[in-house]
Amino acid sequence: MFPYELKVVELPLSTNFRGLSVREIALFEGPAGWSEFSPFIEYDSKESSIWLKAALESAINPAPKKIRDGIEVNATLPNIKVKEVKNLLSKFPGCKTVKIKINSFSSDKELLVEVLNHIPDAKFRLDVNGQWNLEEAIINLNGYENEFGSKIDYVEQPCLNVDDLAQLRKKTGLKIAVDESIRKHLNQDLSKIKEVADIAVIKWAPSGGISAALALIEKIDLPVVISSALESSIGISHGLSLAQSAPNLYGACGLGTASLFNSDVTRNPLTIINGEIKNKKVVPDLIDKLKAKPDRQIWWQNRINQIYQEGLI
Repeated sequence: MFPYELKVVELPLSTNFRGLSVREIALFEGPAGWSEFSPFIEYDSKESSIWLKAALESAINPAPKKIRDGIEVNATLPNIKVKEVKNLLSKFPGCKTVKIKINSFSSDKELLVEVLNHIPDAKFRLDVNGQWNLEEAIINLNGYENEFGSKIDYVEQPCLNVDDLAQLRKKTGLKIAVDESIRKHLNQDLSKIKEVADIAVIKWAPSGGISAALALIEKIDLPVVISSALESSIGISHGLSLAQSAPNLYGACGLGTASLFNSDVTRNPLTIINGEIKNKKVVPDLIDKLKAKPDRQIWWQNRINQIYQEGLI
């Protein structure tokens, strides 16, 4: 069974993100320091077990040797109203690359226009989360490319279907990054991902930990962006350790999302300074203030117990 004492906290968000206004995470301390287990509530035991493997590795093993120090990060904007853009951008000081969750060109192009009002030299990453079919992707990306051209750094997961991505790559001049095509298919042959994408988006926890992520990066053999899964500063610190050791990093990383919380787990969180974050050990000294209700503590403990009972760890 799970050998560590679990601490479950609730982190309020400054804006709705991924349908959430509060993020629940479970923390525990191992020989190497504090770690975080925070798969989203709807994930089943099999998918959650990958996140638990990541959490256990970082609690037990020291971070790998780093090949860089500070990590440049992008700003992250949920699919918000135009009037909210200025306030959210202020939480990402110095960031010149802006990732935006989008639905379509017609509904969301004004978000990009508003960003440029505040950061005239911004570069955009458009995150679609695989919601378009091939025809929709062609129409929408033609719109974005014609309107914003070289200001688009890349479009992330425009389609879920790999065959659609292969066709789309022939129809657009924009770079294509993949996220779900990797982390939802870890048990499949990912060596051909480079045939349908230009950039791989890798996340510490959904990959199964730093060691597994580095092996994945080597296998995929694409430039990588290390991103987060809406984690606290503890989870972000492990994502930063991955980014510090990844050999083929592509530009800014998506590791600034702790800025979206109204309160983090520590009085001394990882902060963005001039568009960059420097990593450090994080001690969660606000657990008592943010502690979840007893029934949620039991729910998370049962979730981990279920993973062990099913033999997934």
